[in-house]
Parts: sequence; C-alpha cells; structure tokens
Amino acid sequence: MNISAIGPAGSMVRVVSEFLAPPPLDLAALHAGRLARLRSTMADHGLDLCVLTNPVNLRYAANYRSFPLFQSHIPSTYLMVPVEGPLVLYGGYCSPLDTVDENRPAHSVTSFDAGLDLSAVAAGFADDVAGFLGEVGLPADAVVGLERTTPSGHAALSDADLHIVDSDPVLELARSRKSSLEIEALHYSIDVAELGLAEMEAALVPGISENRLWSILHQVNIAHDGDWIDGRMLCSGPRSNPWYQEATGRAIQVGDLVPFDTDMIGPFGYCADISRTFLCGGVPPSAEQDYLYERARDEIEHNTALLRVGASFRELSMGVLRQPDDIVAQRYVCAFHGVGLSDEYPKIPYPDDWDRIGYDGEIEAGLVLSVESYVGPLGGTQGVKLEQMVQVTPDGVEALSSYPFWE
Repeated sequence: MNISAIGPAGSMVRVVSEFLAPPPLDLAALHAGRLARLRSTMADHGLDLCVLTNPVNLRYAANYRSFPLFQSHIPSTYLMVPVEGPLVLYGGYCSPLDTVDENRPAHSVTSFDAGLDLSAVAAGFADDVAGFLGEVGLPADAVVGLERTTPSGHAALSDADLHIVDSDPVLELARSRKSSLEIEALHYSIDVAELGLAEMEAALVPGISENRLWSILHQVNIAHDGDWIDGRMLCSGPRSNPWYQEATGRAIQVGDLVPFDTDMIGPFGYCADISRTFLCGGVPPSAEQDYLYERARDEIEHNTALLRVGASFRELSMGVLRQPDDIVAQRYVCAFHGVGLSDEYPKIPYPDDWDRIGYDGEIEAGLVLSVESYVGPLGGTQGVKLEQMVQVTPDGVEALSSYPFWE
C-alpha cells in the first residue's frame, strides 16, 4: 500500500508500507457470541427487550455498520433485540444481514424523517414496540430497555403504558466482557493503528500541517476496512498545552512536540485508543520535553502496575501516581477507561474528581482498559500525551498496544 501525504510547500512525503491482512476470524461465531452475551446480561438484569439506536450497539448486537455517523445524529434506524426471539431492524440502510431476521420500515422520530410535528410518528414508534412485544410472546408490561429517543418518543411510549428503562447500563456491561475472538479482532485494529502511527512518524517533517499528518491515520484505517475516528486529537508545539486542541492547518516546526490520541474505530468495528507524542525534526528533546515525557511515562507505568482482577474502581483512583500540582491542575479527564467497540465502561477518574463523578465497581478478568496520562503544566507552553491499552487477566496485565515510547 502506498500512502502520500502533502508536505511543506505542496511537496509529497511518500510512505510505503505493507497491507496488514486481517486474521481468519470466525465472524459468525464472534457475532453470535456477542448477541448471546447481550441476551444473558439482559436476562440477568430483568430486561425482556432492548430497542437499540446507538450505532456502536447496533454493530455490537447485529453487526449493522451502515451510516454510523449519520445514525449518531439522525437516529432513523432502530433494532429490536428480545431476550429470546428474532432480531428485527427498522429502517435499516443495508443489504440483508445474516444476523437480522427481518428488516421493516421505521417510524423514525426525527424531524428529518417526519417533519416538524413528531407526535404522529412517535405514536407509530410506540406501536412498533408494543406490537413487537406481542409478536414475540412478551406481555404488555414487559421491561423494555431503551437507548435514546426524543421527548415526543418518550411521551408516546408512556401513553402506550410501556414499561421503559435505560438499556445503556446493560449494553455497557455486556460489551465490557469480551470473548477471545473479540480480543483477536481488537489486536488487529491495534496493529492497523500502529501501522498508521509508523507512517505518521515517517511523514513528520518540518512544515507538514497537523491536518495533513492526521489524515494519514484516517487513510490507513479506511484502507483496512475500518470505520471512523472519534476526534481530531492531534496538536503540536504551543497548541499541545492545554490539551483538547484538535488538529488544524498549523505547520509543525522543528523541535515541536506532537501529541495525539487515535480514538480509531478500526477494522471489525473495534477501537484502537492509543496516545503517543512525537518530536519533529530529528533533534534531541529539550530538558523540559524530557521531563514532561518522563512524568507521563512514569504515570502510565505506575498506574498500570495497580491493575489486578478484583481491584475496586475507588482503590485504583486513590492509588494513581500523584503528579506535581501544576500538572494535576490540567490533568486528563480520567486515569483509566474501558475500550471495545469504542471508549466504554468503566471510566475511572483521578481522586480529585472522585466525589463529583466517581462510581465504584470491580475489575473483572479479561477487562480491556486504556491507561491515560496528559502532562502539561498549568501556564506551560507544551504538553505530552501517552495512553496504553492493556487487558487485565488472572495472570497479570497484558499490554495490547506496543508502539514504542521514547528511550
């Protein structure tokens, strides 16, 4: 595969790499295993039916991957997942799927689909849910897990006397429990992302813009049948502090730090969530850059060492490496978070944020996590972002991402 990025003054920075062939996964078994786990988790939590609209969960339950970003803001499609019985997709934009028993027209509760008065289409949506319950032999008071709809949709479901609860907790818990096939798919997505990182690093020459450098990861992802990237989280030089300054047309200069966060929804729909920080121009890092990088790497290593099966979320939060106060002031949004088809449960904050957003739980065997660090001192002019994906097993912690750090 040949990849070209536009360099300074329109010159071409050419990178040549091998295409990474996907592993020979039994996809039918992977999809069936996910659906079985979802249904088992639904049964454990008393849900009789889930009505799914989140594109990530449509992929998880039925391998439906059509128009995911469109679906994220115009949720025209919904999927009925009973604890037992057929999967029925309403309003799907796709060819027939082996995972779906039937595709029907939808009552999509959006103004794009139904105009400015949503009451009639919302009543049709509620009728779809109530009618489906009867079709699969569930009582009218069955517990229905719902993801997202509009106030009109909620009002119609209430008017129909349906018993509606949140489905999100059940979906998040099910997705956090991964099969060996899912881990194999996740490994491949990580490999593709790390190929993209290598090509980005090779293309990083003075004068290339942040946007042009970032576009390489997109190209590698799409070339390997990946889906999208959640953000534009690459910055450089003085834009690296504070964090959350997304990619622009800024030309990267010699000696600039270039931190980034992949957030890549890659092949098979699995997320490769890796952060590294590059240095532009082939020059040695300054003393300040070395200091920031070592602080971030120390945090990753210390916090990874805390992980074990059975550890509580609170215990992990309270045990993280304590950085100097000027770094804590601009800390990342969390110290750890789950990863699967996207960022997912759990999200474990720093102790400074525990009372506001912390929730407790326990690390289960097989949980996949990202271990996070952003080191950018308050009032500083540059920052370092590192993030490592790991899996917590009964035998210890296995690193999933392997792109090298600075030595």
